[in-house]
Amino acid sequence: MYKEKATLVFDIETVPDIAKAKQIYQLQNLNDEEAFEALKNIRRQETGGSDFFRHHLHKIVCISVVLRLGDSVRVWSLGEEDASEAEIIKRFFSAIDKYDVTLVSWNGAGFDLPVLHYRAMLHQIVAPMYWELGDHYKEFRYNNYINRFHMRHIDLMDILSLYQTRATQPLDQIATFLGFPSKMGMDGSQVYDTYLQGNIADIRHYCETDVLNTWLIYLRFQLMRGEIMKPEHQHEIALLKNQLASSNKPHLEQFLQKWQQTEAQ
Repeated sequence: MYKEKATLVFDIETVPDIAKAKQIYQLQNLNDEEAFEALKNIRRQETGGSDFFRHHLHKIVCISVVLRLGDSVRVWSLGEEDASEAEIIKRFFSAIDKYDVTLVSWNGAGFDLPVLHYRAMLHQIVAPMYWELGDHYKEFRYNNYINRFHMRHIDLMDILSLYQTRATQPLDQIATFLGFPSKMGMDGSQVYDTYLQGNIADIRHYCETDVLNTWLIYLRFQLMRGEIMKPEHQHEIALLKNQLASSNKPHLEQFLQKWQQTEAQ
């Protein structure tokens, strides 16, 4: 089985699945706004303080990726702005079927992938290569996407903390710490309001800057591991800067400008 090797950095943005939550908690008599407030209160009681919804009740509205393949690097969000959740998820898993992909994330094992699992089941999406554990391809027995300590999926937050919850750090702080642009335009707490306003473009732009920061952290991680040397690292940085400069997308050009300003300090 030959497939071209690729690295896929990914990040998801989600909103509460009010419709499913109303079914589960029997709140059909409430409108969505009333249900949202009720569900947050229920969740606070369940957790002792946090109103963060359970994983299966996060509806995916965006998956942004950085794809490093061949001689190119690209950043974009899967599907069109009006794409359904099912279509977005299908596109994500189809990349794993098509290429020999190393997945890279920040907290992907703790959040993004479990959400993708539940939502893929909801939409009856087939993802055979992602779930391959060595039954059909022996090499997956010792390196697959599911095992926490394998390297087909590298959760940078998990591995850099040495799998210790007390040592995990937020993406924006590590990006700033390493001299990268960090979050731009919004933060995760603003995604739902932005979604309700119908502004999917801003959510996609925000998510794309997150995957760019994750890609830059991954390159530094690969340098630290000795998987790439300094000349290769510099080549990857130059390749990305050229791609951002030629993107003709204001939010990517803004990311590059902020990055260059940070480097000049």
